[in-house]
Amino acid sequence: MSDVQTLMDMGFPKERVEYALQVTSHKGVEMAMEWLLAHGDEEIPAAAAAAPAAPAADAATATAATASQDNAPSSSGATEAVAKSLKCDDCGKVLKDQTEVEYHAAKTGHANFSESTEEKKALTEEEKKEQLALIEEKLKQKRVEREEREKADALERERNRIRSGKDMTEARRRMEEIEMKKIVDQRKREKEEEKAARDRVRAKIEADKAARKARELKDSPQLSDAVASVSSTTTSVTSPTSVKSPPREYTETRIQVRLQDGSTLTSEFNVKEPLSAVRVFIQVKTGIETPFALMTSFPRKHFGDDDYEKPLEVLGLVPSAVIIMTKAAA
Repeated sequence: MSDVQTLMDMGFPKERVEYALQVTSHKGVEMAMEWLLAHGDEEIPAAAAAAPAAPAADAATATAATASQDNAPSSSGATEAVAKSLKCDDCGKVLKDQTEVEYHAAKTGHANFSESTEEKKALTEEEKKEQLALIEEKLKQKRVEREEREKADALERERNRIRSGKDMTEARRRMEEIEMKKIVDQRKREKEEEKAARDRVRAKIEADKAARKARELKDSPQLSDAVASVSSTTTSVTSPTSVKSPPREYTETRIQVRLQDGSTLTSEFNVKEPLSAVRVFIQVKTGIETPFALMTSFPRKHFGDDDYEKPLEVLGLVPSAVIIMTKAAA
């Protein structure tokens, strides 16, 4: 019975059987049956190509043929037995043709074959069912193994993804810590520089006060009274048409600051000092850290950013002035 008829007896259509044998290179009923079971829902081409010729005999077949020739009787008169099949000398399995020999050799690794007069019997219905059940069981086992392997691969990919996510989170956390440390160090440096600037202004204010007190001690009260008397006499005897004395040049100015809570601060400054010295003086005395602005009421004037670098005498705050502390402009 041919392979086509055997597979048709198992219930497969002739077209699919022929196509399965062609795809498996006519390597036997088992391989064709496996293909049919694995591709049961696959459509076959409308016109399948003719099946290729069976491959040439391999080393195992050549060995079997040689052994058959060696074992043939030398007597010309003896009746030669007709070889109806091939037999595996390693396991004793009877094989139908050369294709089954090649498949069996590739599957088991057996290499010793010989011709046999025993005809390979066609499979009975029970044997067909058993063989079909065995093949289905193997295919089911392969599917289970494939599914387990796919699950293991998916689990490993998920572990790698989680591990990569943890590494990214840890790297991001380290970067945030580094950035935060930079910000803290920058703020610390700014506070130190601001404190140093306040200390310099405070030292300058104290030095000016000390110099002013020294000048006051140097000038005696009697000399001041004499100068005032001479000035009064000169003014009384001078004719209206006489030339006026030049205006007095001030080196100090008295600044009174009205704070936002209604209290006041008063201090004397050198007329050459900028308006920013007054702002630093307010910060030192009050400890205020938030920005604020300064203005005068008579005449009403809001000091801008450029005004804080100008000397007090240029801003008209000599010999005395009242400055009001206000909120910084938005």
